[in-house]
Amino acid sequence: MPDLREMLPFLIPLAAAEFALLGYTLYHIMTHKTYKRGSRGMWIAVVLIGMQFIGPILYFLLGREDN
Repeated sequence: MPDLREMLPFLIPLAAAEFALLGYTLYHIMTHKTYKRGSRGMWIAVVLIGMQFIGPILYFLLGREDN
């Protein structure tokens, strides 16, 4: 089993990218009024529950309205 200290150089950038994507996705949801599918509340729930890349990616693939 790998030591946690050996994995930190990979985990820190991954966590930073995850939180950056989460922040940008929540910003986008809050500043737009229309979505392809669903509502603002539904997309916030999807993004927060599926936080580990899956929720934000689902939003940008399925929910984001092209302006």
